[in-house]
Order: sequence, then structure tokens, then C-alpha cells
Amino acid sequence: MMQTKNLKIEKHTSDGSGQLGCLPFSGTQDQPMNIPLLDLKAHHAPIKDEVLSRISEVIDCNAFAGGPFVESFEYAFADYCKVEHAIGVGSGTESLWLALLAQGIGPRDEVITAPNTFIATAEAINFTGARPVFVDILEDTYNLNPDLIEAAITPKTKAIIPVHLFGQMADMDPILEIAERHGLFVMEDSAQAVSADYKGRRAGSIGHCASFSFYPGKNLGAFGEAGAITTNDTNLAQKIRILRDHGQAKKYFHSRLGWNSRMDGIQGAVLELKLKRIDMATARRREAASRYSEKLSTVEGILLPSEDRFCKHVYHIYSIRVTNRDTLLDSLRERGVGGSIHYPIPLHLQEACQSLGYEKGDFPIAEKCASEFLSLPMFPEITEEQISYVADTLKGLIR
Repeated sequence: MMQTKNLKIEKHTSDGSGQLGCLPFSGTQDQPMNIPLLDLKAHHAPIKDEVLSRISEVIDCNAFAGGPFVESFEYAFADYCKVEHAIGVGSGTESLWLALLAQGIGPRDEVITAPNTFIATAEAINFTGARPVFVDILEDTYNLNPDLIEAAITPKTKAIIPVHLFGQMADMDPILEIAERHGLFVMEDSAQAVSADYKGRRAGSIGHCASFSFYPGKNLGAFGEAGAITTNDTNLAQKIRILRDHGQAKKYFHSRLGWNSRMDGIQGAVLELKLKRIDMATARRREAASRYSEKLSTVEGILLPSEDRFCKHVYHIYSIRVTNRDTLLDSLRERGVGGSIHYPIPLHLQEACQSLGYEKGDFPIAEKCASEFLSLPMFPEITEEQISYVADTLKGLIR
């Protein structure tokens, strides 16, 4: 593996803000381009009229909470993921939480997952009453290291949640083999991996179930909060459907205590429309990643993302690794490049997770990567000119 080296950063006094959002994309020799990390305006402009038409249909039908538009999306998404069931819910976090609850995971149980993910993964475990148990990651894919899982299993372990980080799926076959030997439930955290695949199998179709987030910035993003669970287990799907609707299978007849986790009708309508374009959007992301890698492959001091031979990476995030990362990020933003960090502090070192008893050094690979990750602008509509500007700016800063 290529090693990152100490970098010399050229400091610039330009007043460029590096703000994310609706920014112009033209630049001159004297005026730098402004390229956001994610451009939702460019993403939604071509389909705006269709979206407004679909929202109008929802309004005309008064189908705002659950209902036919959500059901139609659920069927379409299950078909896309090649599973029997998709259950729409209010957010990606709820999809994690409800699936664990439906599986009966609760107080005194333990759930194994990776420390280099968004905190929602640990939150969902914690809100069932169970304890998150972290396992370090592989340094090439940044996903859960299967070789370290069995050492973390105890009599209290009930589940494993591999996180498909940045859009590349974890090495699922050995994880499933370990789970089968120990009788453990496996849920894919596919929040960043819609359309990704592993050995020809789609994200969301390999574990006992999978969690998806449709937060607006995701590869398949809603017009607000939304999420889904996919599974081939009919019994599990039915339990989740009951839990998401106040514990009722029939109105006012509550078989258990649940929660209000229904997907909004507007989100279902928008997501079904956008699902028809996900393959095209994925192809554009992969092409953009290829162009980045081509332009940056000869630059010393940059470690580029890698694609496992078993996987199709969908590049929700295109994250390079560099040293002196924070200074470099500031310099990029001064030049109009909207970089970011995913994620600067591993979960075991977050203040919110102090009660778990972990310390710095417990997961050295995750900690090393967290100090070096730098996410570059990535969205399906990013242009060759923008990619070239980002790459040339990086080259100019790293000497």
C-alpha cells in the first residue's frame, strides 16, 4: 500500500469561503472556481418539473403519512435491491433501530460494528438498550476487518452490523460465515451504498436485513428525512411494519409498543421517481472517481481510494488520505474547493461514547484513517472542468 508522506502546504490569503450549496461553477485565472462538496441544485434541476408533478399527486390524494405512494416505492425498491421486502421509514437512523428491535435485541445484548462511521449506527444500538462493540477496519477498503470479529464475540453478542463505508460494500462472505457459526444476526448498514454490489449481489440483499438512509445528500436522496429496511425474512418484515406504526397491524389494535416511524407520502413519491435514475447517477459517480484517480495517481503524498476486486464501488464519498489534512482542507476551501472530512473522530473516541470504556489506540487503523481522510467534491453532475480544477489545485498545494 502506498504510504502518505509529510506534505508542504502552500498557504494562501485569498478570502474564498469554500461554502457548500448553490455556488457558481465558472472561474478565470484571476477568479477561482467555486465547487461545492455536493450540488443538489444541479442534481434536481433536470427533474424539477416531474418532482413537482408527483408532489401535486400526493397533495391531490391527501396521502401524506404512509399510503399508496410509499407502498409503490417499497415495491420498486425491493425489486431494485432484489429482495422480497422493503419497508419505508422516517429516517436511516430509525431503519437501524427498528430492525434491531424487531430482532429482539435489547438490554444486556452486544452488537459488533465498525468505529469509523456516522454516530447513528451506535445510537441505534444504544437505543435498544444494547452495547456497541467496535472492531477495527481494513486499511484498504475502510470496512470491518473480518479477521478481528471472532475475538470480539462474547456470550452477549447478538448481531453484527458491517458498514458499507463511502459506497463500497464490506467483505460479506466471511462475516456471514462467522455469524452462522455463532448464531448471530447480520444487518448491512447500507446508508451510503445504494446500487453497490458484492460478487454480483446488491447492497441490501446479503445480510438478514439491511438499513438504508435517504437523507437528501445520499446517492438516492429524498426531499427530507427518509429511510428503509430490506429483507427476505417475511416474519421480520411484518414485525418492522408493526413497530413503525405505533405497534399496530390494524388501526387502534396495538400488539406491542412501537413508534411513529412512517415514511412521508411525498418522500415515497420523490424516491420512486429518483430510483429510475439511480443507475445513470451511479455510472456518473464512478466515471468521476475514475477521472479523479487518473489525474491524481502520480501525486506523491496522496493515497487514493481503492476498489476491492469483489465490489462495485458507488462513491457516495470520494475520500483521499493525506497528512497535514486540516491545513490542506483550509487551503482548498480558500481556493473555492468544497472539501470535507468523513469522519474526523472515530466513535470510540466521541464524548457521547465515553461510557463504553474505549481509549485512544484501541483501534489504530480507524484512528489513523480518521486523521487523514479528506473528501473531495463528488456528485453525478460534476463536470470534467470541475474535476480538473480540484485535481490541479491539489497538485499545486502538495509539493
